[in-house]
Amino acid sequence: MLISLMLASQGAHAACRQALALGLDISGSVDAREYVMQREGLAGALGSAAVRAAILQQPDAPIRLTVFEWSGPVAQTVILPWRTIVDSADLDNARQRILTAPRSRQDQTTALGSAMLAGFAMLDTQNDCWARTLDLSGDGIANTGPRPQDIGQDRTPPGVTVNGLTIGADQQPGRDETAADIRELSAYFRAYVIRGPGAFVETAVGFQNYAAAMERKLLRELQSLALSHADQ
Repeated sequence: MLISLMLASQGAHAACRQALALGLDISGSVDAREYVMQREGLAGALGSAAVRAAILQQPDAPIRLTVFEWSGPVAQTVILPWRTIVDSADLDNARQRILTAPRSRQDQTTALGSAMLAGFAMLDTQNDCWARTLDLSGDGIANTGPRPQDIGQDRTPPGVTVNGLTIGADQQPGRDETAADIRELSAYFRAYVIRGPGAFVETAVGFQNYAAAMERKLLRELQSLALSHADQ
């Protein structure tokens, strides 16, 4: 069920370094095991020593974080409302929420464009942040709803960056097409999904590699933001 996306951030701070909205693909191609691996992988990546240090490096200008799951055109469910992450306790509470939130209703279709628009609506509520980033994980191309390539820049909030994390099929012995599959999906994300300053695509070969790929992506985003402000 589509729930309200205009969720108020928690806490009041002098500055917000980055608003980060993370969208997890739970469409019909994602089975029960992969669903759990995706949630656990995100929680694990957020809790890694390197990501924790990057998130907490500037408590006077903290990160704000929200997480939602997406599948069909009207199936985007927030599992972590906007949280301001000032210290380790805030981060651990957010990770626990990701692990324990009720499972979202799963639509069999893949409405990637609808997920983009849902993320934009969330980030529209965070205009006071220095940077706003939408991260979309996905294991397939859109097959319903608005297509990503039909969502023009006029519908993208100014200054928002969209990054992607593409998930390929699990590596199977004798399956030479796995690498080709992830290259094709990543090319689709590069052509139609990602946009904005410094946008990029990270890849995971199978859901068993999702946590490591998510950690790489988070570090790249957080470190690039820190470097850009260090140069000012």
